[in-house]
Amino acid sequence: MLLTIDLDSEVPIYQQIRDRVVEAIADGDLAEGSALPSTRQLAADLAINFHTVNKAYDLLRREGVIRINRKSGAVVRRDAGSGPAEAGFADEWQARLRTLLAEATVHGLGEQEVLRRCGEVIDSFGARKVRPGEVDLLSNG
Repeated sequence: MLLTIDLDSEVPIYQQIRDRVVEAIADGDLAEGSALPSTRQLAADLAINFHTVNKAYDLLRREGVIRINRKSGAVVRRDAGSGPAEAGFADEWQARLRTLLAEATVHGLGEQEVLRRCGEVIDSFGARKVRPGEVDLLSNG
């Protein structure tokens, strides 16, 4: 996994790290059981404070994306699409989605443009699968 952060971004560095790890899992670059670099190693590689990496890893742990063990370090907890989301996740995610969709509306993106872009993003994830009994609402087929 190649992790890139933008030191000039308004998005905090810990959030960028969290977001890139989640994207790598969705892309299929990190599977369940994949080890992440130690906080000190990743901080050294990115030339940032290790507390920043620790904050990102703690956020991922609280979200159930990784588990942290003193011996094995940080490890991906589950594959993308490996089962039902934890209780409450969908509601919290929908609240964040509402804000993103409000931003799109304020900036003049119409419904079809938003749906098209959502489909492009979902299609970009290598780990994306439609399981039996599911319907792909964003596909053009």
